[in-house]
Amino acid sequence: MESKFPPYLLEILWNRLLALGEEQAQVLMRTAFSTIVREAGDLSAAVFDRRGRMVAQARTGTPGHVNTMARGMRSFLEEFPIDSIEPGDVLLSNDPYKLAGQLNDMCLVTPVFRNTRCVGLFASCCHMVDVGGVGLTADARNVFEEGLQVPFCKFLIKGQENRDVVRFIRTNVRTPKEVIGDLYAQVAAGEVGARRLVQMIDEFGLEDIEDLADEIINRSEKAVREAVAAFPEGRFQYACENDGFEEPLHIAVDISKQGGDLVIDFDGTVPSIDRGINVPLAYTTAYSCYAVKCVVAPDVPNNEGSFLPFIVRAPRGSLLNPVHPSPTAARHIIGHFLPSVVFGALEKALPEKVPADSAAGLWVTQLSGFVGPEEPFAFAFFSCGGMGARREKDGLSATSFPSGIQNVATEIIESSSPVVMRQRELLADSGGAGRYRGGLGQEIRFEVHSHGACTLSAMYDRVRFPPRGIHGGKSGGAGAVLGGDGRGLPSKGRITIQSGEQITLHLPGGGGFGDPRERARDAIEADVQEGYLTVAESKRVYG
Repeated sequence: MESKFPPYLLEILWNRLLALGEEQAQVLMRTAFSTIVREAGDLSAAVFDRRGRMVAQARTGTPGHVNTMARGMRSFLEEFPIDSIEPGDVLLSNDPYKLAGQLNDMCLVTPVFRNTRCVGLFASCCHMVDVGGVGLTADARNVFEEGLQVPFCKFLIKGQENRDVVRFIRTNVRTPKEVIGDLYAQVAAGEVGARRLVQMIDEFGLEDIEDLADEIINRSEKAVREAVAAFPEGRFQYACENDGFEEPLHIAVDISKQGGDLVIDFDGTVPSIDRGINVPLAYTTAYSCYAVKCVVAPDVPNNEGSFLPFIVRAPRGSLLNPVHPSPTAARHIIGHFLPSVVFGALEKALPEKVPADSAAGLWVTQLSGFVGPEEPFAFAFFSCGGMGARREKDGLSATSFPSGIQNVATEIIESSSPVVMRQRELLADSGGAGRYRGGLGQEIRFEVHSHGACTLSAMYDRVRFPPRGIHGGKSGGAGAVLGGDGRGLPSKGRITIQSGEQITLHLPGGGGFGDPRERARDAIEADVQEGYLTVAESKRVYG
């Protein structure tokens, strides 16, 4: 079918949409109250057409947010059909099973009106520092303990605050200033995006973006299906163990081409557990599609069309498809691990395109307590381990993959919370040896100056099972959590710590790629000089 847009115009409009999504994200980051959004960038933003199809996304953002928004918009429109929405309405929900997988992630939708007709939608999703309940932790026994559930509702009605919704949220969270402030930052970001989209429509004489969306989505789908057609025939399987909570958890995957689709099937994965590391299917789908796309079709833009050729399945009631009210607050621990599982299967199909294992799961340190007799605090900081080595490059150190969330600067952490950092440096020898070595993890030592004891909610992984090296590469270093006296602490769950007690985190390093003996001697010497390896370790590994 002949395109309605000449190539030059399509390129202009496409880049304009990308710019709109990115501007929305930047406004959100610059107006946010919490360091999680403002500094770590734990958010996503995207542009949708009237039918709820994601057309373009911001460069800033995480797969767990943007890819779940892409599917979750349908749930908003089922509750609020497009023609029933009025100018000034803004929609909100944190449904963990239909959206981003945990109650802390609030998704806010801003419909865009040109005159009185809705011509598109903007959506953003960002992590709230607190949503009440027991706090962000992996050890809640059901979703009701995990905090406030916000059903699909209107945050603003015809431009006016929905007072009851705001009161419910404010009353049920420990840090109302940050939570309500971040929600209004999302409102501001959506309003900026909406104004810019209407300007674009008027400038180019469009009625809406429906035809443009068709063109972009169809092209993306076609490109991905061509890549799927070139995927090898056969069934490519992989299974491994994740640290789990009290016991390791078995995860299995089978990837195969079926017709024009690529099917990612997690049959054989363990049932869900009574701890908050279960992964709703929407989040399982988000990170599985991301992993496959990284290898199979990395150059195709991320939108509705690029998702259509991928089908993700997981047994109902399993770890990767739990049913309500299974707890899910720390679903990222397993969710971020899924690309490693998917890569294990893809390695058998496309061995040269798959990197070694990364530290994967973002290490989330949630702290709560009091800084004064009647002054509660809740604060979280994120830390990243090393990435796995690639076919022709070393892995990146202290880099979050697959989430893309940033390490927050020590100065920001200390000025925003009672946390004091005593040590924060790359952890020598933690990257797996190989022709190309894995990225380094970090060593972090901190203490909390609280009023009395406080609670550390640990959400760490890769302590039992370190990142795997491939093609002869060695595994990266495993993680560790140590108390002030050097004793080992649990890697998941709530721990009571005293004010001033020092906690040490050893974050995992990435796996190596290729035989270590093939690494050039000058590269080994450079590793030692730059602190990636000690002299003793270089002699032990490389001779």
